[in-house]
Amino acid sequence: MDNHKNNLIKDAAIIALSIVVAVLLIRTQALAIILTSTKELEIIGSFIAGMFFTSIFTTVPAIVTLGEIAQVNSVFLTAFFGGLGAVVGDLIIFRFVRDRFSEHLVALVATKSGKVRLKSLFRLKLFRWLTFLIGGFIIASPLPDELGISLLGFSKTKTSLFIPLSFLFNFFGILIIGLIARAIM
Repeated sequence: MDNHKNNLIKDAAIIALSIVVAVLLIRTQALAIILTSTKELEIIGSFIAGMFFTSIFTTVPAIVTLGEIAQVNSVFLTAFFGGLGAVVGDLIIFRFVRDRFSEHLVALVATKSGKVRLKSLFRLKLFRWLTFLIGGFIIASPLPDELGISLLGFSKTKTSLFIPLSFLFNFFGILIIGLIARAIM
């Protein structure tokens, strides 16, 4: 139990560090400079904005940038390269979150009597599919990908399946953002 607490504390420290870095990027305008400097370069700008599209702390500036890129360039190319960048961002999160966080959380929540019930719930195919679908919907939406990736970790999604799914979900999410941006224009 102490080992799970220590690992959960390490995971929380990583999350806290990412929050600090994101706040610094936003407060120093570094994120805005990065995103606006690449905006004119459709492919690179879409890719970089896609990487930032995945995190709760950088989603809003990335959505604005992707919308602006889609207004003056191909919506499909913006979504394609933004989706590729989002896969890179999601993979970074996935490597940290997939197994470690979900296992540590389950170990802390489960009591000896409840542990058996909790483990049997996680083994149900219906539970896996439900968490898989909800996680995918969250990844496609502007909601934070960290939550969706955690749910995919609960469903034990393999990396070889995660990559194409992350691309598809993010592609469609960015495509919708681009279409909305074009409709507003």
